[in-house]
This record gives sequence, C-alpha cells and structure tokens, in this order.
Amino acid sequence: MTLSTPTLHTARLRLRPFTDTDADSLFALHSNTHVMRYWDSPLWTDRARAERFITTCRTMADERTGARLAIDRASDRTFAGWCVLTDWNPDYRSASLGYCLTETMWGNGYATEAAHTLLQWAFDTHDLNRIQAETDTRNLASARVLEKLGFTREGTLRENCIVNGQVSDSWIFGLIRRQWQPPTPHKAAPTTADTQGWIGVDGRVQGAS
Repeated sequence: MTLSTPTLHTARLRLRPFTDTDADSLFALHSNTHVMRYWDSPLWTDRARAERFITTCRTMADERTGARLAIDRASDRTFAGWCVLTDWNPDYRSASLGYCLTETMWGNGYATEAAHTLLQWAFDTHDLNRIQAETDTRNLASARVLEKLGFTREGTLRENCIVNGQVSDSWIFGLIRRQWQPPTPHKAAPTTADTQGWIGVDGRVQGAS
C-alpha cells in the first residue's frame, strides 16, 4: 500500500506530486551555491541527479516512508521549491520535516506557509504525534521559522555534520501534536525569519523562507 502524495492548496501556493518536467527546476535549485550553503552533501553537478530525485519521491510513496511535494506559486504556477515529510514511522506516528525554496522566492514567507499546510495534513489525515526537524546551528533564520511553526528546540548534536569542509553542529527541533497551534503565515508580512533559503532534503534543515 502506498502513502498517497497529496495535492494541497494555500492562499498563495500549490503543493503537488513531482513530475518529470520538474527536473530542470530541481537541478537549478540544487546546484545553487548560495541556496545550498548549509547543505551537508555536495552540490549537484549532473542533471541526472534531479531525475533520480524524482524517482526517489515516488519510491518514498510506494514504500510508505514519506511524502515529498513540489511547491508552485499559485498565481503563475512558477516552481518555488519542495517540502517533505520523511522517516515516516506509523508505529511511532512520527516523521521528519524538510523543505527547500528557490532563491527568487525568498522573503515572502512561502516556506512557512507550505510547511504549515503539510504539517496540518500530517496531523489531521495521518494522525501523526511527533514531527522532528534538524538545522545547522549557524542557520538562525531556519530556527526562527521552525519556532514560528510551533517547534521546540530540544538539543544540540555536536559536530555531527561536515558542511563545505567545515565541521558543524545541529539543533534538533520537535513538534508534538498536542502543542500544535496552526499559524496563519500568509496573513502576516514576511519577517527577518522569512528571508533565507530552505530546509534539508531528508532531515537537516538548511534555511528558511
């Protein structure tokens, strides 16, 4: 049985399953040095990585290990990035949150809006109890976005990653169902926490928007 990847809508965004036509946009995103400055694996240099990424999204659904959705701006269907719930554990009713936005979409609160909608779907449709996220401790914008979404910083993993040749620490954030108080990010003007890039591919948060 697959974990059906939904299509979700917000006031300004559409979250949907990936298609093969997303490969060029994905490659541009993951080969951007500035966007990926906290990334804990090398930049993409081969477009085939994007094609494999899309295949992995479908495998995640088939194996019931997560749901990764492309994000489009609703007004013109421009590709804005993606968000994901991975490490899906039905026994523990838990998962990990991640997202990644293109640089041109920064500063609008889109990542907060997209993540909010994905969290609401996970809690309401799949009765998850705990959602976790991980961020580089230098990425203060990402930490602020997680806090806006209701996450609590629970601890620090010391020197658990090497980013661009530098050893780095990570903060662990957790959100428990009973503490979930859905925000309305699209109604607020973007803050300084809405000005940087993204959360990581399958765990580590890499930025915020």
